This record gives sequence, C-alpha cells and structure tokens, in this order.
Amino acid sequence: MSRTQPRERPVRLTAVVAAATLTVGATAAALRPADPAEAATRTAPACVQPYVNPTHEGFDVDLANECANAMRVRVVVDNAGDSPCYALTPGASVIYAHESITGAYERTVTC
Repeated sequence: MSRTQPRERPVRLTAVVAAATLTVGATAAALRPADPAEAATRTAPACVQPYVNPTHEGFDVDLANECANAMRVRVVVDNAGDSPCYALTPGASVIYAHESITGAYERTVTC
C-alpha cells in the first residue's frame, strides 16, 4: 500500500491575499471623507472671540467674529445642551445666554 502525502497549502498565495487586503483597506481609510461629527467639534479659530460673562441664572457668551471670512460657530456647554449654530459675517457678534443651574462654558467650536 502506498500512502499519499497531503498537499501543503501554498503560503505565498495567503501572503499575497493578506497584503492586497491590507492595501485596499488602507486606501479606503485614506480616501474616506472626514467624519462630519469630528469636523463639527473643531475649536473655533482665535479670530472668533468668546467673551464669557457669569450671570445669576448661568452665563452669557458674546461671540465676536473678528475673522476676514464668515464663520459658523456654536458654544459647547459642559453638563448641558450646546448652543445653536450661529452664522457670523466678518465683524458681527451674537450673545448666547445659557440660563440653567447646570452647565458651564467649555469652548467655542465650528459647525
């Protein structure tokens, strides 16, 4: 009786498939568009000046756009809801009033 040896699987083909999968995955990750949620949480540029004033009911934030371009910004409040998104033309300002016993000014972000 003769016994046949089991065939060995080619390791080379597995390595090629793994490399191709890695390349395709990396390319897809690099080409995907930026996450809108991530983009919406970028800190506003320094030319958008937030002036925070404490009040008896919470705080006010005077947002002044000193940028050369129009900006869309919102106030992020720690432990409470954030402000709406404000569209500010160059030189414009708006006051966001937060009236609550909870929440504190955290930062101003683009939106």
